[in-house]
Amino acid sequence: MVDLSAQEKEAMRHSMKMAAEVMNEIGWETRLRDLSKHQVLTLIEVVIDGFQQAMREITAADPEVPF
Repeated sequence: MVDLSAQEKEAMRHSMKMAAEVMNEIGWETRLRDLSKHQVLTLIEVVIDGFQQAMREITAADPEVPF
């Protein structure tokens, strides 16, 4: 794993919360192997979108971030 910045770690926490919302809908008792293709793709999409959204918000608030 790469060394994550504090901003990236914060964005990961944000995306984890978004994934948890999807898992609440699916049901936490559902095993990963029992998820449908659609459910897995939804989880991936939510995590990626959540991470990107958080990074955009973080960078907008911090003009010193180099990207």
